[in-house]
This record gives sequence, structure tokens and C-alpha cells, in this order.
Amino acid sequence: MNWLTNFIPPRIRSIVGEQKEVPDNFWAKCPVCEKMLFHSDLSVNYNVCHYCNHHLRFPVKERLAMLYDGGKYEVIETPKVELDPLKFKDKERYIDRMKRSQAKTGLRDAITLAKGTIGGLDAVIAAFNFSFMGGSMGMAVGEAIVKAAEIAVKSKSAFIVIPASGGARMQEGMLSLIQMPRTMVAVEMVKDARLPYIVILTDPTTGGVSASFAMVGDVHIAEPGAQIGFAGPNVIKETVREKLPDGFQTAEHLLQHGMVDMIVPRKDMKNTLATLIGLLTQKPYKKDPKKNGKKDHADTESKGAEGEDKGSSGSERAVKSRANDNERAAALQALTHVRVAREAVLKLGRTVSDLAQGAGTASETDKKIAGQ
Repeated sequence: MNWLTNFIPPRIRSIVGEQKEVPDNFWAKCPVCEKMLFHSDLSVNYNVCHYCNHHLRFPVKERLAMLYDGGKYEVIETPKVELDPLKFKDKERYIDRMKRSQAKTGLRDAITLAKGTIGGLDAVIAAFNFSFMGGSMGMAVGEAIVKAAEIAVKSKSAFIVIPASGGARMQEGMLSLIQMPRTMVAVEMVKDARLPYIVILTDPTTGGVSASFAMVGDVHIAEPGAQIGFAGPNVIKETVREKLPDGFQTAEHLLQHGMVDMIVPRKDMKNTLATLIGLLTQKPYKKDPKKNGKKDHADTESKGAEGEDKGSSGSERAVKSRANDNERAAALQALTHVRVAREAVLKLGRTVSDLAQGAGTASETDKKIAGQ
């Protein structure tokens, strides 16, 4: 018997009493500045580091509660699909992975559908959950986006997609890749109904998701520092054998090169969405007077609302007017980028059509493409 281990520790415990273990979920570490963050502080700050402003990944339930008016929304049941259509197995069976992810997250798959109001305007949201197999897109995700688009068209609501995905789900093979064109058709259905289609690009948005519905929005909003691209930066570097630009595939880099319309901090996202939906649908909207739990100086309603700030002083109205004008200017600038891009595409199409008509040796296929 070892008296050092069998006698002294029990005697010490009898003197000082039993020590309670400290739960390991009180703190989180910022991946950028590596500071320790108290979970309650993170929750109040929408999972944003208050030291370096890094936007950590945000749970879907909290994100939806942040965006919808009063934190209230209706969850739309996602379509049921076969869990393991290909009977796939690598190190373990795919169906076992699925059941484990479902038990861990409490979700049926990597996407959640919701319906409610933002700024008093109807909106349908399809939000990805990265903790469910990396937010990968399989049949369930494709079916869910199609269903959300149909509900948006039927209810004449804005359609908002919030991707956080590593791409298509390899365990479903071609059935997963087919979801890329299917989701594009669903998006076009929303656009044909002349309803807003807005994409909020979060970290990460990559693979087949970024190659399909995630990059064809009427307006692309990105969270600060989000990774957005198709293949990973290391894969691209090894392929092209060149040094990549600093901050390659970040939201800030893509904003400079016209792939993103605006970068919006998480605390400002709700009011930005309300402004955009109001402008695109030409309907009056309301703005949330609270940002990050504190009162904001911006006015609580759109500029055309009746009875606005009747009791305010002139200086207060001036401050509110400037804040409102700044947000409107940012939204209008994003819409201008969209219009310029569309005009460039139309001009390119006319140029190709003229060349095809002028070339006597052009093939029939080329003529058909140019005519389209």
C-alpha cells in the first residue's frame, strides 16, 4: 500500500472538504486573438469576440431568434428523405454517422427552415447548421430549399438563405450533386415571382453550395472575416503554384473584387435585412431600436412612416436622420452593384449574339446559345 496516495489525499479532503469540479463549458477561446471568452458574454454579444470582433460560428436557433421580430418564428418541417440511399460505408456506415449527428444536434439534417417577419415584413429563412456533418448538402438540404422557395412564392415572402457549409455530401454521391441544379431552379422560381432573394454568407461557405444557390442572390451580405470560396486555399495554391493574395477567400477580399455586395456585423444584420426587403418590395418596414442589447440612435421605423419622432428635439432628429441615411445609402449601393452586373451580363449576351449572327460558319448549337 502506498500511504502517500491512500492516506494523505483523504485526510486533506476531510479537512478542506470536497472540491466541486468546474464545468468545462463556462469559457470559449477566440480562434483569432486566443483570448478566453465567458459564454454568457458571448451569448449577449451574438457570439462575437469583444476583444477583436471576430465572428464565431452561431447556432441556428440563436441566429433565427436574433433576426426575426421579437425572436418569434415558425419552424417549417423539412421534407423526409431516405437516410442512406447508396448504403455507403467507409470507416463506418453512413447511416450511423447520420443518426449520431441527429442525436447530437436534435435536427433531421443540416438545414433549418423558418417563417416569420423581419421589420414587419414576411420572410422565409433557410439556415445551415455547420455542426451537422459540416453543413454538407445532401438530398434533404436540396429538398428543404425547394420547399422553402415554394412557401416563399406562395406566401409572397422574401427568401433568405444563410449557408454555412463545406459543400456537397460525398456519402450521397451523384444524388448530392444533383441538388445543385435543383436549388438553382428553386431560386429562379422566387426571382420569377419578383420576390427578394438574399444570401447571408457566413463562415464557411464553400464547395457545391458556393457553386450554386449561394452566389446567385439579388444581394450578397457577408459576415466579417467569413471564408467564402469553392476549393480550399491550400488546394488552389498547390494547383496554380502561385502565392495567393493576403486574406484570400475572406469576405473583405471578395468585397473588394465585387463578389460580395456588403459586409454587415451580426448586430446590424436584422436592421439591414429589414431595409433591403423594404426597398426591394417597396413596402414600409420597421427597424429594431436595440442593437446588442442596447438602444440604438437610429429611428425605429422607415422614413415614410407616420408620426415619426414627434416628441424629439431637432438635434436628435438630425442624428437619427443621418443614421437612417447611412443605412439606406449602403443598401442602395448594394442594389446598384447588382444592376451594373446584370447590365454587363446582358451586354455580353448581345455581343455574343452579334458575333454568332455575323459568322457564317457558326454551328447551329452556337447560334442557339447566342439566341438564348
